Amino acid sequence: MTTALEPALSVRQILTLERVLAGEPEVVAGAGQLDRPVRWVHVAEAADVGVMLTGGEMVLTTGVLLVGDEGAQAEYIRSLHRAEAAAVVLGLGRAFPAPPGVMRRAAERCGLPMVVLHRPFPFAELTEEVQSRLVRRKFAAVSLSEAVRTTLTALITSGAPLQRLLDEVAQHSGCPVVVTNLAHRVLATAGERAAVDDVLRDWERIARQAGGREGDGWVRAELAGRGERWGRLTLCGYRGDAAAGRLLADRAAEAVVLHRMLGPLSRSWEELSARSLLTDLVGGVVPARQLLPRARAAGLPVNRRTFVPLVVRDAEPASLESLLRRLGLAGLVAELADGATAVLLSLAPDQDAEGLAAHFAARLRADPQAGACVVAAAAARTDWDDVPAGLSEARHVADAVADSAHALDLPPVVRLRDVHLRGLVRLLRDDPHVQSFAERELDGLLCAADGDLLSVLRTYLATGRNKSRTAQLHHVSRPALYRRLEAIQARLGVDLDDFEQAASVHIALLAHDAQHH
Repeated sequence: MTTALEPALSVRQILTLERVLAGEPEVVAGAGQLDRPVRWVHVAEAADVGVMLTGGEMVLTTGVLLVGDEGAQAEYIRSLHRAEAAAVVLGLGRAFPAPPGVMRRAAERCGLPMVVLHRPFPFAELTEEVQSRLVRRKFAAVSLSEAVRTTLTALITSGAPLQRLLDEVAQHSGCPVVVTNLAHRVLATAGERAAVDDVLRDWERIARQAGGREGDGWVRAELAGRGERWGRLTLCGYRGDAAAGRLLADRAAEAVVLHRMLGPLSRSWEELSARSLLTDLVGGVVPARQLLPRARAAGLPVNRRTFVPLVVRDAEPASLESLLRRLGLAGLVAELADGATAVLLSLAPDQDAEGLAAHFAARLRADPQAGACVVAAAAARTDWDDVPAGLSEARHVADAVADSAHALDLPPVVRLRDVHLRGLVRLLRDDPHVQSFAERELDGLLCAADGDLLSVLRTYLATGRNKSRTAQLHHVSRPALYRRLEAIQARLGVDLDDFEQAASVHIALLAHDAQHH
């Protein structure tokens, strides 16, 4: 549904009205300016009519007070031009039986449309026709504005997300809607996907080139709250009435500001924008090529770059963003889920991708606030289409070591080659045969009420069956550990000193842990 109004009445459209055609109109000057919008129709015979105008009027006259004075005729046209009148319509008759050459030439020089009516015509009929149409259009624009305001307010009070508000604005406007910060970085978009991508493809150049002016359907509204301007909402290519577009953009901006003021302050809009983009990349539902305009508009360098996909566990997104800034690295940061945060680095071709990833991890682990975080990485990608696979690989590596990173000797940056069997099992965790195998091998412990035995088994196997290390990690004596290991073997019916049986139990435990995380 599109509720955008038709463009405002132009001089050209008014000349095609049936009542006007009855007067046999002829354009004698300014034919190239007939698409000027007409704000009002004004009947005036005064020679100084220009002082009565405010711009956009179509002036109707018989010129009776201008007869015989060519200087007054020329000045009359110039005054209309200075007042930014839309056009002048001269009814031919006793005052001027033919188009006056002085007025015609002056209008041509000024670029002012001048129309003569060859047949007697009651001006009252034209003013009534045009004024009623303009009033109806103005009322329709106000009605649209209030309808949009009511709808958006209802969405805000119901707790709808920002995207739902923008989708509603895009539906009413029939064009892409873009929200940016003051640096032209795109924070959110709405509208038909193909149209949005066309707008975002070269967004920064378009946005800066357009500057503050409006035209070609680009309608802007500033986003400001508590006395501070922080962004801009733009209707891109709005094809409706200019007044309706202005009201629609203003109502939309009001709603966006209100949504920001009432919404949670835990995440910035920049972070939410990055999260949406990286989540779509990781999910793989939207082809990477279609997400390229969004990445570029979000401020990520994408032309001739090397991309390094990282996933960090147990680190705050804000601290990761701060570290990127301190290291002078371009990238996006977004929290995904379950304590995992994606970091997509964008490097120049001559930069050392592996070395910078290691430096990033070392600096992060040196931060006392970062704690024992895990930095997982995939191999660098030079093709944007390969980025989703890289992020998925990094996420897989991070998840594979999440449960037992404390018991593993991990490098600063963990890669697929470092997770070995644990990574393979995690990839196969949803296979019914693997699930059945894990349940069968661990049945004696899974049914037991004592969950501590399962924890002891997990540590014992993760440390390579190192009894001293296991006892130390569980804060028990060696004799106490031996009793627990004997209980585990009895319940499972296995000999953990036998390599094959221990390996089978270890694989089952890895599969069980992968299925439950």
